[in-house]
Amino acid sequence: MAKKKNTTPSFNIYWIYAFIALAIIGFQLLMSSNATGLVRTEETFFQLAEKGYIEDVKLVNKVRVDFTLTKEGEKFVKESEDEEFKSMKELLVRTRNYRAKPKFSVNIIDPGSFSMRVTELNKKLKAEEKKTIEVIPVTEVDYIGNIISFLLPIIILVTIFMFISRRMTGGAGGPGGQIFNIGKSKAKVYENGKTTNVTFKDVAGLEGAKEEVQEIVEFLKKPEKYTALGAKIPKGALLVGPPGTGKTLLAKAVAGEAKVPFFSLSGSDFVEMFVGVGASRVRDLFKQAKEKAPSIIFIDEIDAIGRARGKANGFGSNDERENTLNQLLTEMDGFDTNSGVIILAATNRADILDKALTRAGRFDRQIYIDMPDLNERKEIFKVHLKPLKLKGDLDVDFLARQTPGFSGADIANLCNEAALIAARKNKKYVEKQDFLDAVDRIVAGLEKKNKIITPNEKEAIAYHEAGHATVSWLLEHANPLVKVTIVPRGRSLGAAWYLPEERSITRTNQMLDEICSALGGRAAEELIFGEISTGALSDLEKITKQAYAMVSIYGLNKKLGNISYYDPNASAFTKPYSEKTAQVIDEEVKKIIEEQYARALEILSNNKDKLKILAEKLLEKEVIFKDDLIEIFGERKWGYKEEEETNPEVENNIALNENEKQENPEEQSNTESQGEVKDAPDKTDS
Repeated sequence: MAKKKNTTPSFNIYWIYAFIALAIIGFQLLMSSNATGLVRTEETFFQLAEKGYIEDVKLVNKVRVDFTLTKEGEKFVKESEDEEFKSMKELLVRTRNYRAKPKFSVNIIDPGSFSMRVTELNKKLKAEEKKTIEVIPVTEVDYIGNIISFLLPIIILVTIFMFISRRMTGGAGGPGGQIFNIGKSKAKVYENGKTTNVTFKDVAGLEGAKEEVQEIVEFLKKPEKYTALGAKIPKGALLVGPPGTGKTLLAKAVAGEAKVPFFSLSGSDFVEMFVGVGASRVRDLFKQAKEKAPSIIFIDEIDAIGRARGKANGFGSNDERENTLNQLLTEMDGFDTNSGVIILAATNRADILDKALTRAGRFDRQIYIDMPDLNERKEIFKVHLKPLKLKGDLDVDFLARQTPGFSGADIANLCNEAALIAARKNKKYVEKQDFLDAVDRIVAGLEKKNKIITPNEKEAIAYHEAGHATVSWLLEHANPLVKVTIVPRGRSLGAAWYLPEERSITRTNQMLDEICSALGGRAAEELIFGEISTGALSDLEKITKQAYAMVSIYGLNKKLGNISYYDPNASAFTKPYSEKTAQVIDEEVKKIIEEQYARALEILSNNKDKLKILAEKLLEKEVIFKDDLIEIFGERKWGYKEEEETNPEVENNIALNENEKQENPEEQSNTESQGEVKDAPDKTDS
């Protein structure tokens, strides 16, 4: 038999408030149980008194006179047509079923004048041998009004104080919700079976990083496995990597897997407008963690408080972040040893962290989480494709090859964008083409077919993009082109897509071929039109940074030799070389670019007729693929064999280029001015 569900309502404190309000209302009704009507003026009162129609007269607090009417007076008022008695007549009609007589009141201005008139009236009534009026002084006390007038200012002040304190402390609720608890930790605690519902199974592609943090979780579950050999678990682990690679997701998985209290907060949670609050919150955080040890503390974006001390600090100023960092250093590995408290932190700016924070004993391990490679992207796709309604068996390997340089967050966004595109087209399933359109949308921006472009500009764009396609197709080390379009997208008027080879190192010939390929657009303009345009800005930015990297960073220039002047911590106003060396660097960079430009011109001159055919086909179709290049130039001598064997469909679909150089992200700037011809960024590895 099923257990009967308990429907008894639970106690609520608001019931008490409701009971008090009802009691006040009942008391007010009890105090004013008899109906009362207000008489307009004193003249009405004396007119009725002179005729002997009033009785039971009371002078209340010397400001009001209450009285009732005799039976003759009630009859007189009901029969009277005078406008002055209208309100009194209405009250008598409305209260005809009341047992008690209705009361009438008249407000008086001067009690002394009123008393003199009553005395004169009594003399007159006495002379006429009529009943005189007896006025009884009465004092009334409004207890409810006095209580409200006393409590209302206090309630208003307390309400204002609570509102200000909540605004100053970032909101109500929790230990930091009141002004007196502003120094308390604002960490979110997961314990007693409460988890983030994320486990290591939900984290795809981070096998090395998962193994590192999983070891921490295993130690907390089975410490004897490690302590039997004399090992000690690392006190802290710092997750480092580019944005979107899954650092916070990995920490969520630790919270979901660990069966110990997990404290999660951001580095900015320590920073407050009051001096000393950050350090106080650090102390409170570690105090709570020690009380619940063994436990894990996770600080996301730790660079908010972990910046190197002594930099960008004004003379004599008090930097609250430095005080917070000092307290954090002391708590992590100070004089008092912490036992059973493990620190996890995440940042994508490890280069600016204080060295005292990253030393062994505080963060014993620095776990670098890189951009996912081909196999890792496959695993990430499998995770994010699960909630989508797919049509047939989607080739995950194909999608992974189309997205080099994508982070885990980018892949999640790609899958969501594909679903949105399918829904926009009123489809019941997400198809392969939706993913290809989503890649197009993310890499190059929204298609703008209604953008106004003159025929001359369109021809220049076509030859510019055809120049890129021709040079890249005929060079051995250039990335193979997959798609070219002159349809405006985002801020660009044209774009070329390549399928770059995923490699860990780049040789000199490969970088030179990439520079030559990037200059193919401008070279084609000069060869065909005899003049150049501003359309090559993004190309020039890319090759200039790449050439400077070859000469001054990677040591690939014979004249300068095996020297690198790269220093990630160097100031922008200082150079680690002399003015003479700077002049040599500039000369060598210019020499590299000019040589590759001349090389691009030579390649295009030797294939001028094919360049024109390609440009005309681009003007006709607006979008051309790999098949069109094979038809004009023939099969490419240096093909991407692995890609052709495993992914034959790529030649008819869009491919994505890696648009972020991991070693030096600044080299991939795609800044451009309005009205420029922009190429899709292509891969530049070191």
